[in-house]
Amino acid sequence: MLVTFNQIEIGMEFTTWGRTITEADIVNFAGVSGDFYLLHTDDLWVRENTPYRSRIAHGMLIHSIGEGLRCPGLDNWRILAFLETQRRMLLPVYPGDRIQQNFKVVSKKPSSKDPTRGVIETEVTITNQNGEVVQAGYNRYMVGGEEQ
Repeated sequence: MLVTFNQIEIGMEFTTWGRTITEADIVNFAGVSGDFYLLHTDDLWVRENTPYRSRIAHGMLIHSIGEGLRCPGLDNWRILAFLETQRRMLLPVYPGDRIQQNFKVVSKKPSSKDPTRGVIETEVTITNQNGEVVQAGYNRYMVGGEEQ
């Protein structure tokens, strides 16, 4: 059963399943995106030139994986459009780190044309296996009402 705009309440919280980031994720993302910057591809360069212990995952890779993780509760929303997203990259994610994405509903605004649907904004954090926030930001969705 799909969850409609009117059923979503400010303050609701949801957490995705977790997923471990692999070397293959980083290599494949570099190939798909064309981002072969040394920070993501050369362990020796990273250790000699940055404070990081090894190469790190692309921020957009972590954002993308976070968005794709299954999320009980949120997966059932009647999302009509993913309107906007924003992230701040706060800490590095290394191969072997486990991430999960957390959502908190912070606002809802009904559509002026159809008040049974509207825009939901969620505060979003991605945490690692130690509970540290590695990314933070927000998402905005257009959520539908009951089908007519």
